[in-house]
Amino acid sequence: MDHGQPSPEPVAAAPSAPGPSVIAPLRAVVRLRRRVCLLRKRRFLPPGLGPDFRALAPRSDRDQPQFFTFDGPAELSSRTPRKRRRRSRVVLYPETSRKYRPRVEQRSRAQHCLLLLVAIVGFQVLNAIENLDDNAQRYDLDGLEKALQRAVFGQPAAIGRIMALLRDYLATHVHSRPLLLALHGPSGVGKSHVGRLLARHFRAVLEDGALVLHYDARHHCPEPRAAQDCREELARRVADVVAQAEEDEKTPLLVLDEVELLPPALLDELQGFLQPQRSHHFRNAIYVLLSGAGGAEITRFVLQNASRALPLRLDGAHGARAEEELRAGLRALLVREHPLWQAAAIVPFLLLDKRDVVNCFREEMAGEGFFPEQARAELLAAQLNYYRVAGREFAVTGCKQVVAKVNLL
Repeated sequence: MDHGQPSPEPVAAAPSAPGPSVIAPLRAVVRLRRRVCLLRKRRFLPPGLGPDFRALAPRSDRDQPQFFTFDGPAELSSRTPRKRRRRSRVVLYPETSRKYRPRVEQRSRAQHCLLLLVAIVGFQVLNAIENLDDNAQRYDLDGLEKALQRAVFGQPAAIGRIMALLRDYLATHVHSRPLLLALHGPSGVGKSHVGRLLARHFRAVLEDGALVLHYDARHHCPEPRAAQDCREELARRVADVVAQAEEDEKTPLLVLDEVELLPPALLDELQGFLQPQRSHHFRNAIYVLLSGAGGAEITRFVLQNASRALPLRLDGAHGARAEEELRAGLRALLVREHPLWQAAAIVPFLLLDKRDVVNCFREEMAGEGFFPEQARAELLAAQLNYYRVAGREFAVTGCKQVVAKVNLL
């Protein structure tokens, strides 16, 4: 071929191997790629790489910040990476401002009102308790109980029930209804004596005799007198007593003896005092009715139970059941006569045995100025009549004839 002239016909070029200008950059890229993969495995990127390497690196590695250090690549690669501690953020307050604790929750105003209401209710309850004690102490019920136990013989169950009812009623001054005590029993068992002791005690503690009314049917309403006149007089006297007691803020006592002799018109008037529609000062009163009605029922109960081991003092569980049966029988008997007894708290007085009669003689002898000799009292007691049942002796007339016998000495 002549190098001076070009060939007139084109000649097909044969494929030739790539030149050194193409292979060298490819080899460099492969090397950089391998190095990048190695650095990714070690999670380290040396700081001396140029922009070409950063362009070839992944986007997540390009965005990571670069740090300058004096350690060489060999030293850095030998270190193991440490986990960073999360440090809590510190709240900084200005020096001139006051520091307040953050409120955990916002308290409602209703809680303050509730606490105030609880305090007021508690104060009222304490005040009411103190008033209860003060009102009960005014009547000296402990002294009254001791006087009854000392002066009344053979009736411990009746005295205990009377005192329990009085304590419960006199604990407060304002009531919804009056207290109606009905003392029933045969003659001579101590009903009238208890009425006199109650009247004497209340006159002393109330310091006003006008607040105690002692009404005797035989004396204030005798047989020839018209029942309507007795009714009007009783209504007037009761109204005066309760009005005076309301003015003095005290509880009056009204004792009515021998109620079985009262005409039905007076029993109707007494029932009217107990009605809730009456004025409030009629509801703050104590009525004590002394009656011999039901005496035969009580006598039969005592004689039927005389042979039992049950003591007739009506103590214990068995005695309480027997007393409840006796009260229920008396109530059923009395309600048939008049509905007044339906609202009454019935207190039965039992028969007295011979030992109780002897004590009555000794007490009366001492009161009349005689020496209370036991043998002489027994001799006087033997002159009375007795029911003799199961080896026990119960006085027919109780202590009714004791005063007459002692007056003959």
